Amino acid sequence: MLPWSAELAGRLDHDVVDSALLRGNPLGDPHRRPVMVYLPPGYDDDPARRYPSVYVLLGYTGHVTMWLNRAPFRRPYPELADAVFAGGDVPPAIVVYVDAWTSLGGSQYLDSPATGPYHSYLRDEVVPWVDAHYRTIPDRDHRAVTGKSSGGYGAMVSAMLAPDVFGALATHAGDALFEVSVRPSFPGLARKLRDMYDGSCTAFLADFRSRLAGTKEGDLDLLEVYAYAAAYSADADGTVRVPFDDTGAVVEEVWRRWLACDPVMMAREPRHAEALRSMRAIWVDAGNRDEYFLDFGAVAFHRAVQEAGVPEERVFFELFDAGHGGIEYRYPLALAWLARRLSP
Repeated sequence: MLPWSAELAGRLDHDVVDSALLRGNPLGDPHRRPVMVYLPPGYDDDPARRYPSVYVLLGYTGHVTMWLNRAPFRRPYPELADAVFAGGDVPPAIVVYVDAWTSLGGSQYLDSPATGPYHSYLRDEVVPWVDAHYRTIPDRDHRAVTGKSSGGYGAMVSAMLAPDVFGALATHAGDALFEVSVRPSFPGLARKLRDMYDGSCTAFLADFRSRLAGTKEGDLDLLEVYAYAAAYSADADGTVRVPFDDTGAVVEEVWRRWLACDPVMMAREPRHAEALRSMRAIWVDAGNRDEYFLDFGAVAFHRAVQEAGVPEERVFFELFDAGHGGIEYRYPLALAWLARRLSP
C-alpha cells in the first residue's frame, strides 16, 4: 500500500457549491461548501454518454476533505471507488462526495432551525448543481445516496424524505433504533453535565468553544448529543432541547421528537413506507460488534424495509465481523452493487 496518493483510472474534481439556502444559517457556518466529484474512466472519451450518480454522505464530525485521509496500510474511499470501475466489469457511475459539516460537528442531513436547511441543501442545491455541471442521468431512478454512521442515517432519511430525488440507498452502520443505540447513554451524559458544567449545555458550549477541542473528558460525547438535539428537537426559534433531564431520565415530549426522526420509526409511516417501496435498491449492513449497537439498528431498519413491502430482490442485508470503525472496505461493495442496479 502506498503511503501517499495513487494514480486514479478516473478523475476526482474539486469544486465549491455556493449555497443560497445555507447563507445566514443559525450557526454562522460557511455557505460556500466544497464538493468532490469522481468521474469514472472513459468519461472524457464519449461526450454523449450519461451516467448514474451516487451521493456519499459523511458521518458525525466529517467534512468532505476527510475522504482523502489515508490510514496506515489502507486506501481512502476515492481510491477504493476508482478500483470498482477501473476493471471495467462494473457499469460506470459518477460519485459525489457531499459536505454537510457544521460547527456542532454535523447536521444529520436534516432541515433544522438550530443548524440550517441541510436536507434542502442536498436535495435542492447539491443535486441540481451536479446535474448541471456533469453528464448525469438526471432522474431518481439513476441516483443513489449512501453513507456510514450519521452518513448512513442521512442516506436512509434522505431517500425517505426525497424519493423523487433518490431512487436507491446504502447505509453502513447508520444511526437507527434510538431506544437501543442512543437512550442508554443519557444518564452518563447527564452526570458529565452535572459534575463539569452545573447541568448546563450553554456552559458546556461556552467552555468547549473557548479552548482546544477534545482536551476535556466528555467533549465529543456532549457535543454529539447536543448536535443531534439541534437536528431532532430544536424549537422554531432555534432553542435546542436535549431529551433528558438532570437525573438522566428521558423527557418524554422531547424524546418523541427524536423517535419521529428515527429511521426505523419513520419507515413504519405510510408515506415513508411507500417511498421505500419505490426504491430500486436498498443496501443495509453493519459490523456485528458495533460499539454503538448500530448492528441492532441495521437489523431493525431491515425488518422495517421488509414490513414496508420492498421486494427481497431489491434488498441486500448483512452483519459482518467488525466494530463501528475501520469499515471503509464495505463502501465499494455497496457502490458496485448499486452501480449495477442503477445502470440504464
